[in-house]
Parts: sequence; structure tokens; C-alpha cells
Amino acid sequence: MARSYLAWLATEARETKHPYSGRKQKEGYARVSIIRKLTALRCFYQFLVQQGLFKHSPVPSGRSLQVKMEKPLPSFIGKQEAVRLLETPDEETLFGIRDRAILEVLYSCGVRLAEIEGMDLPDLKLAQRQILVEGKGSKERWVLYGQPTSDALQKYMGEVRPQLMDGPSEALFLNRYGKRLSRRSIEKLVKGYAARAGLRDGVHTHTLRHTFASHMLEGEADLRVIQELLGHSSPTTTQIYTHITKQEAKNAYLSFHPRAGKE
Repeated sequence: MARSYLAWLATEARETKHPYSGRKQKEGYARVSIIRKLTALRCFYQFLVQQGLFKHSPVPSGRSLQVKMEKPLPSFIGKQEAVRLLETPDEETLFGIRDRAILEVLYSCGVRLAEIEGMDLPDLKLAQRQILVEGKGSKERWVLYGQPTSDALQKYMGEVRPQLMDGPSEALFLNRYGKRLSRRSIEKLVKGYAARAGLRDGVHTHTLRHTFASHMLEGEADLRVIQELLGHSSPTTTQIYTHITKQEAKNAYLSFHPRAGKE
């Protein structure tokens, strides 16, 4: 009984609408929701056992009910959405210029939140359009960027950073007090610009990292190159992006093709 209920929760307990077609579809609960529901059910049966209504609980302990669930695929935004996001900051203002440079680096380089926070001036090689970043496990790697990002960085460094400085600092991106811009502030500004650009909820800095990888793969970049640019130690981690593009193709087909079997 418990295992059948568990399988139902994990596969088709919740009805949602497809994000593109609006069609109703079955969808399982997230792992944390399943654990919460099983815990409530287990406590209920324990109460019934204490009241003498059951000899023992039919719900096994948590350790005996190991649920293997597929890890959700990372989400990303489309190319037009990415352009719209990058063009949202008001470049007539100091912080708009700074924020445009931050968004350009996140999307063009695919760096993590901690990596962009830790960027220093000596890490930036403007002539080569490269940035040295320190990734997980203190592993360093070079990331690349193109002309639009170069223009945004040079505008920020030439017009804005000198005005934000309040004493010596090697940090690349500064806050209004001349200190290193924090991860929380970077995350907040990305979410704010995503909302202003009219993007869906849940777009954050890591969404832009996923978007970088997905768009590279759509452009037929070699998976090993993407692995190197992302700083993944294992190619298995990078391969998840091949599943993303396949899933997006499937979603697009089911949503828009006239012979896709719509109800």
C-alpha cells in the first residue's frame, strides 16, 4: 500500500498546465513534498497504533522507503529572452552601466555566482577578452567573452568604477560604498532585472549559467569545450545539457506541431 502511494506521489499525483501549450498534464510531487506527506502519514498510523486501532503501522520507516527520483533538469531562457534581459538596465545611470556589465559576464562566460563575486581587476585580460576565475575546489580556469561584453566592461571600468571607489580595492564589481559587491546583491539585481524584462519567475544567476551552456550546445559547440568553460570536473555533469535540448525539442513539438496528438 505504502509503496503504491509513494509511486503515485512521484509520478502523477499533481495536475499542472504545460508552460507552452496550456494543456493539462500529470506531474509528480517534489522529493521534499513526498517526504513530508509520508512523515505525516507515518505519524497518523503511529497514533492509531497507540490507540489500539492497529497492531502496527503499515507505513515503513523512512530508511526502508528509499525513493530514487530523477533530478530535475536545469532551466534556462531563450536567446531573445537573454537579449531582453541584457538590455533592461538603464545605461544612463551609474548602476545601470555596472549591472549591464554583470549580466553580460554571467551570460557570456557562464560563471557561478561565487566566481563573479570573487573577480578582481588583475583577473581581467581586456586585450585577450579573458577572465581568470577561481572555481570549486580553488581550481582556476580562463573564461572567454565577446565584443558586447568587452564593451560593457570597458564602459563600466572607465565611467563607473572610478566613481564608486572609496579607497583602494582590487574587486572588479563594487557597490555604492566602494566595497566588493556581495553575492546577495548580485542575485537580487539579476532577479530584479528578470522581473522587469518580463521573464518567468525563478530566473537567477545560475539560470544564466545554464543558459550559456544550452546556447553553446545549440550552436553545436563541442561538449568538452563547454565542460572546460564551465569548470566541470566530469563530462557527466556537462552531459545534462544534451538532455535539456532534447526535452525542449520534445516540448516544442508536442506544443506546436499539428500532428503531435493534441487533445
